[in-house]
Amino acid sequence: MRKFILIAAALIFLFPFYWMVVVSFGTPSDFMKVPIRFFPSHLRFKNYVEAVNYIPFLRYFLNTLYISTLVTFGSVISSSFVAYGFSKIKWPGRDVLFLITLGTMMLPPAVTIIPLYMEFKSFGWIGSFKPLWVPALFGSAWAIFMLRQFYMGIPNELVESAKVDGANHFTIWYRIVLPSSKAPLAVVALFQFVYSWKNFFGPLIFLRDQDMYTLPLGLAFFQSRHGGTEWHLLMAAATLTTLPTLLVFILASKYLIEGIRLTSGLK
Repeated sequence: MRKFILIAAALIFLFPFYWMVVVSFGTPSDFMKVPIRFFPSHLRFKNYVEAVNYIPFLRYFLNTLYISTLVTFGSVISSSFVAYGFSKIKWPGRDVLFLITLGTMMLPPAVTIIPLYMEFKSFGWIGSFKPLWVPALFGSAWAIFMLRQFYMGIPNELVESAKVDGANHFTIWYRIVLPSSKAPLAVVALFQFVYSWKNFFGPLIFLRDQDMYTLPLGLAFFQSRHGGTEWHLLMAAATLTTLPTLLVFILASKYLIEGIRLTSGLK
């Protein structure tokens, strides 16, 4: 019974993805009929060619990849470094500042977007990619929390023995903590990449030039370009947009499962 429920739930969650792919291979009239058809009359691979040529898809793809890569690396490195400071270094006000960091997770983006916009405008960053990736260099609250919990499981004796051997905190973090944190770092990288890849609100607010659009923003422009929706082309573009995140998830699935099961810092 439990397996049946899990299979049914999996099918329910997979159906939107299946429908997106199926519609991407159909004609505009294939899925506007009653009763509903769950497979196109014939496969139209040229939908993907038309979808790529309909908008500057490659340019939007490269823009999104550039931003997502910077966000992922910046967030992973900075969050890991901050998490080490919260877990392995004792200093006045550490716990209070950590609680404040967690408190920032409760602020919705609508509350902070106006101050951020004013700040970035004073820097002259509006209309550039900087507002989309520079904040990642200062860490992510949820990533800091997750990595701190993992680092708390690393024995303090290991850190102290490294200090006795003459290692400073940066060396300990770089040579001991990071190599033993592949699974949680991969989980953080996966979620940060997916979040940045599908981010629509940030590019909508901070970007001005259409040549700098990301894929989510480009798809919205794609949808309204002719005042209507050509669903077969839109679904083809959406499928191409989804493939990189799906590939990243498949490659990182091993570390994702291991990261979920983490109970200590060392095996």
